[in-house]
Amino acid sequence: MLVTFVDVYHGINGNMSLDRRGEITTPPTRYDLTLGSDKSSSLSRSEAGTYDVIQAEIQHAKRQELATGVATAQHQNGHNGNGSAHPLTTQHDIEAEVKKRKWPTEPSYFLAKELLMTERTYKKDLDVLNTTFRQVLSLGDVEQLQPLFELLDSLAQHHNLFLRDIEHRLVQWEGRGGHEAHRIGDVMMKHMAALPIYDEYVQTHLDILHCLNDMYEGDDRFRQVYKDFEQQKVCYLPIGELLLKPLNRLLHYQLILERLCDYYAEEHIDYADCQAVHHLLVRSTKVIRAHLPDSANFVELCELQRDISFEQLVQPHRRLIRQGCLLKHSKRGLQQRMFFLFSDLLLYGSKSPLDQSFRILGHVPVRSLLTENAEHNTFSIFGGQCAITVSAGTTAEKTLWLAELSKAAADIKNRPPNMQLQLTTLKNCSSSEEGLDMFGLSNGNNSSLNSSVNGGGPLTPHQQQLQLQQQQQNRTQPSRSNTALHVCWHRGATVGLGDHLIAAEHQLSGYLLRKFKNSSGWQKLWVVFTSFCLYFYKSYQDEFALASLPLLGYTVGPPGHQDAVQKEFVFKLSFKNHVYFFRAESAHTYNRWLEVLRSTTQTQDFKNIHSHAVLGN
Repeated sequence: MLVTFVDVYHGINGNMSLDRRGEITTPPTRYDLTLGSDKSSSLSRSEAGTYDVIQAEIQHAKRQELATGVATAQHQNGHNGNGSAHPLTTQHDIEAEVKKRKWPTEPSYFLAKELLMTERTYKKDLDVLNTTFRQVLSLGDVEQLQPLFELLDSLAQHHNLFLRDIEHRLVQWEGRGGHEAHRIGDVMMKHMAALPIYDEYVQTHLDILHCLNDMYEGDDRFRQVYKDFEQQKVCYLPIGELLLKPLNRLLHYQLILERLCDYYAEEHIDYADCQAVHHLLVRSTKVIRAHLPDSANFVELCELQRDISFEQLVQPHRRLIRQGCLLKHSKRGLQQRMFFLFSDLLLYGSKSPLDQSFRILGHVPVRSLLTENAEHNTFSIFGGQCAITVSAGTTAEKTLWLAELSKAAADIKNRPPNMQLQLTTLKNCSSSEEGLDMFGLSNGNNSSLNSSVNGGGPLTPHQQQLQLQQQQQNRTQPSRSNTALHVCWHRGATVGLGDHLIAAEHQLSGYLLRKFKNSSGWQKLWVVFTSFCLYFYKSYQDEFALASLPLLGYTVGPPGHQDAVQKEFVFKLSFKNHVYFFRAESAHTYNRWLEVLRSTTQTQDFKNIHSHAVLGN
């Protein structure tokens, strides 16, 4: 739906560039909790318990402003000859007064608003796990995962109240709540009682992840339920990534509080509360930062093991370093290959055009790995009995690969002998694509059935049918095309574990206006940025996204003169011929979106090479 610009409104339910109040009618199920009465809130709520902020703002404006202005005009001019009021005129006057209101512009307001917008997304993520996922599991599964769901229950109950209080405070901040309402630290302090729940979650979440993986690998029924749920639209991220959201949420709280404290003077009414909450959070976030690299690594290993059908990829001391697309030199020319660098192993493979799954074609043990630089963006990899020459897409990408390959080879030599993992799945292989094909490892070890069933001889029709059934069972279920694995393949990009950690910490939600390259109108969308991807919704209340835009390979920045975009606070996303423009509501929001998007789109810059190496330690 395309909408026109009205540069007047930027409340918590929309942007300054849009005011769609006239399009919204009040559902009959809402009721009002009026200030000054024996009720506890001034907000309108739906039966589901979510505030209708639009109606609350209109009601607040009517009480505070129209009592002296619009109400007087209505009393004098708003009745016809028979004494009846003009409801349309009254509603128009209400909306006009709301539009004239002077909205907050201080950075603290926009930081509090960011807290609200991201809290809405986080609350939905908790509901996906605690409600939707639980509903598809059997009673036995739920019982086995009881520690997880007990913690999720507690977190969901807490954040229902927390979200309500943040919405209430922002309505007061935007309205006539007075200077004492221009604060958020007291609201956060009130809900710090939930920190022990988070501390317990931090201590147990890795055990929960291991339990889920054991259930997935050991129970065919649970595996199918798990896969089917991840294919649902409501599950827009892998379950493992959703389970890390509570850890990253506390890191986001810390970021907001740090910026609030930097902005406030010490005598500000909100400074003491923000400092106190930050002090409480730091003790928890220090533990989180110590756990997150191992947790994120385990999640990525599990996802890769399922996506590339590589047995026993998940190992206690194995660490993902980088995955990305390189062009392999061969007699038949340049061939696109996906490379996976782990702490002990380098794998490479390709994507099957038939079922869109990845198959491993070769490997190089890291303990014997050597690299050699070449001209342009080319370099060679030596190890075992093979030599591979590859080309990267850019010089920066080549530099990243060479640095991390060399570092991995140096690190493994310093490991104790008992930590040098044995290569089980590709044992006795010649480390070449031809050798892998000879040993039947090019498509999930399916040829092992030949020797085990019939001693290596020709298969009978019944045995061929058994082999076909096994292949169908082992075939990877089609995964989302917006995962980092598939995006790296299609865009020739690369991403490391350090990038995953940065992307997980830099998450953002809010309303933006989107315009395509050749369109003239702007569309208002609720946008969620997480895991290298933008997800688009009509509203934050939507159950699932309308579309998504993976950002690996994209560049972000202000539009150029040739783009002829005259509006302010506009940034441009581009990849080859794909161009999108997004408009934020303020300079602060514009800068925040640029900050988080650049954390993803600039992962291949030279300036990030050192930080990638540090995060990979």
